Amino acid sequence: MACLLRHGTQQRMSRTLSAPVLFFLIALLSSPYASAKMNIDFNPDLDFSKFKTFAYIGGVEHLVMLQLNPNEIRDRVHEAVARELTKRGLKEVKRQENPDLVVRYFANSQSEVNVAATGDWGGFDPFIVDNWSYTYELWSATTTREGSLMIDLIDAKKKDLAWRLFLEQKILNIDKVWPKVNQEITKGFESYPPTEKEREEKRKERAEHPAKPNPKPQFQ
Repeated sequence: MACLLRHGTQQRMSRTLSAPVLFFLIALLSSPYASAKMNIDFNPDLDFSKFKTFAYIGGVEHLVMLQLNPNEIRDRVHEAVARELTKRGLKEVKRQENPDLVVRYFANSQSEVNVAATGDWGGFDPFIVDNWSYTYELWSATTTREGSLMIDLIDAKKKDLAWRLFLEQKILNIDKVWPKVNQEITKGFESYPPTEKEREEKRKERAEHPAKPNPKPQFQ
């Protein structure tokens, strides 16, 4: 295995290695899914039992760096959230039917490319292949892509945030990203509605980190 990895490293150093092949090698040597970061926040002083209905209003996508269909994201988030809330006894209604909760999401992605400054200069080869590559393994090009999804459950009557699920993970394969996100949404909603223990822990957390006042914009 060490030999194979070393061979892959050598190949990665080659000036003739194209970007698609490089990305394929990186994906091949990586785990299909990187572990996701999850955070759940909520208002600990709310009585979540009063929420009986919800309406889905969609969201905002900033996915310039990924070849993902915004309509597909909207529909899949809708399906996942509706499934989880319905399991918990809530009923989906239209927005004009005065829902107790409004469901909104934000999807975002970013891509970072790090390319080593190699190439012919001064009429000579950079000499980072073959036997020379063993010393200069850091001379490579890497691409990192991350996606994040934030799902908000908003108290429609108070127009205030009630519950939030935030997910963030590295994306290695666009075609396989949704099954993982779907699993994480299911896992996140296991904490809805929050238990009394979770609410008490959240109260202590907020007491230790009191809310900062929202500064008013300064106009010249």
